[in-house]
Amino acid sequence: MSKTTNKFAPEVRERAVRMVLDHERDHPSRWAAVVSIAEKIGCAPQTLHEWLKKTEVDSGKRAGVPTEVADKLKALERENRELRQANEILRKASAYFAQAELDSLRLPSNDAAHRRNLLGRLRPFKR
Repeated sequence: MSKTTNKFAPEVRERAVRMVLDHERDHPSRWAAVVSIAEKIGCAPQTLHEWLKKTEVDSGKRAGVPTEVADKLKALERENRELRQANEILRKASAYFAQAELDSLRLPSNDAAHRRNLLGRLRPFKR
């Protein structure tokens, strides 16, 4: 999860990117257009430039992983991590209960009748 908050609404970002693309030809370079628009909306030029690159990746004009794919990958990695944690908990619980079952079978040698009863529960179909 991102450690920063989004100061600008998605609509503002989209509009700023559109403005850069529309007014790029009015400036000597793309960066000059980015700086000009960034000053008008009150963000850092680097931030607007990142929005612009992200838009180009999402539209296929620039190489990279689209936002939709990156979000899906992030969700799958989170799910994978949660499932691994759940498996680890189940593995430990299984080992704990298996050990408890073994401990219950270890009886004093003078309690042979109780031991036969426990072994009978473990092997009910063998006679």
